[in-house]
Amino acid sequence: MKSLPENVTAYKRTPSFTTDTVPKGLLRAHKTKAGTWGKINVERGKLLYRILEPEIEEVLLSDQRYGVVEPTVLHEVAPQGEVEFYVEFYK
Repeated sequence: MKSLPENVTAYKRTPSFTTDTVPKGLLRAHKTKAGTWGKINVERGKLLYRILEPEIEEVLLSDQRYGVVEPTVLHEVAPQGEVEFYVEFYK
């Protein structure tokens, strides 16, 4: 998993999602637009973050470890029990 570039700025944030409210689209392969980075922040619980290209990489996210979404790279998430998280978007 890559790190957020130093030259990007946050511009939008999703509401907090729980195991029951996470949008179905986040649970299957999807991607951000060109130039848009994401930061997955877990507030409680654990969330499996799967980066699907160029190679499959799985990272277990928690309140101690956030996930970085690269522009245009397919990815998905899977709650590991009860979880609460949100996504910040950067350009």
